[in-house]
Amino acid sequence: MKELYLSRDRKRGTYKTMLKLVEEVGELSEALLFDDKAKIEEEIADVIAWTLSIANLYDIDTEEAFNRKYFNKCPKCHNNPCTCNSI
Repeated sequence: MKELYLSRDRKRGTYKTMLKLVEEVGELSEALLFDDKAKIEEEIADVIAWTLSIANLYDIDTEEAFNRKYFNKCPKCHNNPCTCNSI
């Protein structure tokens, strides 16, 4: 993603890139409402892509950040599987 889009993301800027992410989350929500698995798959890919674009703008290693928070445990109860009381 960085190689493909970082230059364009920098020109667009953080705020407009974030707006694209929000747009894609809206499209994912719509796909979920219609229970359209093919569309859900497509929109999940788009949400991930725009999230990675934001991470690239801040030079964040997403794998490292994800593992730091979620590696083999719930970040709230610290159990695997999660035993939190909330849904």
